[in-house]
Amino acid sequence: MTATALERRERRKAWGFALPAVLWTVAFFLVPFLYMAAISFWKREGREIVAVWALDNYAAFFGKPHLLKALFNSLEVTLTVTAISILLAYPLAWIIAERVPRRWQRFALIMAILPFWTSYVVRSYSWLLVLSKGGVVNQALMWTGLIAEPLELSATRTGTVIGFVHFFVMLLTLTIYANLVQLSPNYRRAAADLGANGFQTFWHVILPLTLPGIMVGAFLTFVLCIGDYITPQILGGNNELVLPQVIMLQLGRRADFPMAAALSLVLMVVVTIAYLACARWLKMERT
Repeated sequence: MTATALERRERRKAWGFALPAVLWTVAFFLVPFLYMAAISFWKREGREIVAVWALDNYAAFFGKPHLLKALFNSLEVTLTVTAISILLAYPLAWIIAERVPRRWQRFALIMAILPFWTSYVVRSYSWLLVLSKGGVVNQALMWTGLIAEPLELSATRTGTVIGFVHFFVMLLTLTIYANLVQLSPNYRRAAADLGANGFQTFWHVILPLTLPGIMVGAFLTFVLCIGDYITPQILGGNNELVLPQVIMLQLGRRADFPMAAALSLVLMVVVTIAYLACARWLKMERT
């Protein structure tokens, strides 16, 4: 068998393995996505959806302040959650990787991911009880004398951020820990030989080498947070609507599928921009 025939055979075999995944992606992602994109250019007239190709839905999005405000609310909440989660997750991952003995690290990781074992809805309702006026947080603050009256923590943006951070800190801890445990101790020894102190070693050596783990976790946090509907609905109430809530309102109350599709595409564009930013950063780190 010639080399060319062997290459063709291997190529056909590779396509045979990849074909089920390709068909699955086309059937359950590409086709629905293209259909949703098409619907976003249609119009709702009365109770009917008319296949009239126009940019009215996108013009309405940019022309209505409350829709733009929902997008800004989503971005503000997501960026806040991502930043706080990174600041909390990095020390936790560092402690597990550097201070916890090797034989106990697996147990520490299991304790860190325990929130993943609980239903997402159950966690959100649990935080609603904890942050309520009669909840544990307000009772503890009043008992210590830090406040005289209960704080409004539930049904606010603060409650939404707290609920999100509780979940995504664990996700970021795993991605950062995976990077930290792969670092060779020789990096620290080399930095010490060159006269770097502990902070300089961390800032100029450890942090740049663990940026891929940070960026992977940050991107996953961004995607899951900006597209989440449950946590803002339970913990944030309807005081400050985020874009997923507006999309659900278009579907549930108005049955305006074209407008909901247009808003969904706007959300996907934002996620795509975030992906491109993270991909560019990671590529720079590899070089």
